[in-house]
Amino acid sequence: MGRGFLFVLLLITLPATAQIYRYTDVNGNTAYSNQPPDGVKSQAVELPPLNSIERQPPIAPEQPALRADKNAVYSVLELTGLPSDEALRANNGTFIVGVQIQPRLQGSHVFRLLLDGQPYGQPSNVPRLQLVNIDRGEHRLAVQVLAAESLVQQSPTITFTVQRVHTP
Repeated sequence: MGRGFLFVLLLITLPATAQIYRYTDVNGNTAYSNQPPDGVKSQAVELPPLNSIERQPPIAPEQPALRADKNAVYSVLELTGLPSDEALRANNGTFIVGVQIQPRLQGSHVFRLLLDGQPYGQPSNVPRLQLVNIDRGEHRLAVQVLAAESLVQQSPTITFTVQRVHTP
């Protein structure tokens, strides 16, 4: 292990153009050096060329012309996790919805839910939002992206029905 470690250490520390010599020392151990030792038979070690990579130019950001709405900051902003053709069963009225967004939410932006046209809950930067104790019946839900208190973008509104079992 010691000889292999020494060899690797020499490979790392020597410049790429330096020559490496292998020889046997007075104790019979194989040794390596960047200069041939005096009075000892040595062999030049041929090293393969060093690996290198060229710096790649940065990838250009998405062009705004590719978005559906030229003024939109996010190409995708929609709610997920709500059933489209059946009632949402939530016996205590509590459930979680997801937010699908592309590109990722920018650092100063936050999500805010709109339930039946009114702001619901505290703004958050987490794309999973909880609704608590929502009454049974039909509701409308959308998500907004805010910067400070200014509206940046809003998702389409989804209409859904909450089903709660009433027990006397």
